[in-house]
Amino acid sequence: MVFLQKALFTSDTHRFLKHHFQVPQDVTAEDMSMQVFGWIIGVLFLFLAGFTGLPPFSFADDLDARLTQTVSVADLIAYAKLKNPSIREAREEWRGVIEEYRFITGYPDPELSVTYYPSPLETRLGPQDWTASFFQKIPFPGKLSKAGEVVKANAQIAQIKLDKKVREIIAGVRESYHELLYIRKAGEVAAQNLRLLKHLRKVSETAYARDRAVLMDMVKAQAQLGQLRYDALLLEELEMTEKTTLNGLLNRPPDAKIGRLLDKPYRPIAFKLKKLYQLAEANREEVRIAQMRVKKARAEVELAEYENLPDFKVGVFYSSIGDPDVPQRPSGSGRDALGVQVGLSIPLWFEKNRGRKGRALAGIEKAKSAKTAFVNDTRTRVHYLFFRLENSRRLVELYEKDLLPQVIQSMEIAETWYREGEATFSDFVETQAVFYNFQLSLVRAKADYGKYLARLEQIVGQTITKNNNGSTDNAKGEGR
Repeated sequence: MVFLQKALFTSDTHRFLKHHFQVPQDVTAEDMSMQVFGWIIGVLFLFLAGFTGLPPFSFADDLDARLTQTVSVADLIAYAKLKNPSIREAREEWRGVIEEYRFITGYPDPELSVTYYPSPLETRLGPQDWTASFFQKIPFPGKLSKAGEVVKANAQIAQIKLDKKVREIIAGVRESYHELLYIRKAGEVAAQNLRLLKHLRKVSETAYARDRAVLMDMVKAQAQLGQLRYDALLLEELEMTEKTTLNGLLNRPPDAKIGRLLDKPYRPIAFKLKKLYQLAEANREEVRIAQMRVKKARAEVELAEYENLPDFKVGVFYSSIGDPDVPQRPSGSGRDALGVQVGLSIPLWFEKNRGRKGRALAGIEKAKSAKTAFVNDTRTRVHYLFFRLENSRRLVELYEKDLLPQVIQSMEIAETWYREGEATFSDFVETQAVFYNFQLSLVRAKADYGKYLARLEQIVGQTITKNNNGSTDNAKGEGR
């Protein structure tokens, strides 16, 4: 809030504001140098650990320690990627689908059957004691590879769902980060204005003792003071609630400490609305999943065609023959029997096969319709978020460049008029209340800008703001 340093008040109020309203810099050169130094030390420690046998520390433990000190949104995102259980769940689901490819594309297990006859069957060559058969089912050539294409499509869908979950968590972390940053800045504004109002109350009490202020002026000052104390208490409770939300996304205890938050610098959007439509349609996970489901449904149609073709079965047959209990044994008596079996399935039930294909064709149309619906929804959401983002930007500029400088000037004039006896103390207090509300509105607009930017980049799938050098970062978003 650099604008506070521009206010030029007279006498005691001017000195009070200069003493209490110094602007804390969120990111100083010393902070940045210390962070860089910390990273260098960490890298050197890992390097030495690899050659000296020292046990390297866990990256997650290092991040957890840093979260209690000075925290950037990048630190929170990195920690969430490591620890969030929803991301782990989506990752394991993806791995499970990948493993499914092995048994879907593998041959069915061979079968072995043994038949034992308690009362041997008498044959011409002797009694048959037991028989054994071993056979293997062989699907029609190409059927397993086509089933594998369906599984591959499922695996790609699971991977996109993993990307979607990661981006959801990242957007949630960024939104919670900006909300917590707003609450803390609003608390600072409330504390600063509370000190200012206490000072103004002393001025009003002095003026009342000198018959320069009426009782109503003191009452208004006391009422405003009570409102500020209530706001400070409410913001303290809101901070605890938001910390619980953020720690939940990070898989940390609800009351885990979160250190000082580094304010992310403002960066303007680098794309027009039409370009955002195109990026969102190409990168949004729901649209990509719908496209992949179209591909999967087409593979299922081709797989259904293979269901109309027979599967084969090959095997061997062995029969144990005992010695015949006859006076004259025939030639070959007592010799075991060995044979080869060949069979095939008969896809006789054509209605069932047509049902399989019809279901697969319906899946294609369903996936196409879902894709169209998601594209329409994507355009609607992009337009809505773009409007809210631009509105927040306009509010930030309005409060910073117009309203706050004007109300600061009004406070200066109100104090001057009050000291000259041309205005009441109530005018001074009311101007201070407007000044306080405008400060809160400014930090609220900045937080809303960060939150809407996080939501828009989640849908678009990449960074959409300009870098410090004015170029555009076209890399995929942090959810990748």
